[in-house]
Amino acid sequence: MKYSIASFISGLVFGLGLIVSGMSNPEKVLGFLDLAGLWDPSLAFVMGGAILVGLGAFAVARKRTLSFLGFNMTIPGHTHIDKRLVIGGLTFGAGWGIAGFCPGPGLVALGAGESKAMVFVAAMLAGMVIFEVIERARTKA
Repeated sequence: MKYSIASFISGLVFGLGLIVSGMSNPEKVLGFLDLAGLWDPSLAFVMGGAILVGLGAFAVARKRTLSFLGFNMTIPGHTHIDKRLVIGGLTFGAGWGIAGFCPGPGLVALGAGESKAMVFVAAMLAGMVIFEVIERARTKA
C-alpha cells in the first residue's frame, strides 16, 4: 500500500512539474528544439534543475542499500555506449522533435484531454509493441 501511495504522490509531483514548467506544451518544447528558428531557451533551465536534483538523488541513492520505503536499491551499472543505445536515442529524439512530446508530458497532456496527445500515446504504445516483438525475436535467435 505504501508503494502505491508513494508512486501516486511521485507521479502527481512529476506531472505537476511538467505542467508548471511547460514541458507538457508541445509548442513550448518545439520552440526549445528549434535552434535555427525562434529558439526558446527556457526549457534549458528546467532540464538544468532536473539534472541538479537527479545528481543529488543519485549521490544519496549510491550510499544506500534500501530505499526510504524499504525496497532494494538497484542502480543501473551499464555505462558503455553501444549501437542500440545510439539508435534508440536518435529514434526517441526524432519522435520528440516531430510531436513535441516525450512520454511523461505526453501522458500528462493525455490526462488533460489534449487531442494531439491521444495520437502521440497511441504511436508510443505501438512503438512499445514493435520493440517487444523485435526483442523477443532477437532473444530467440
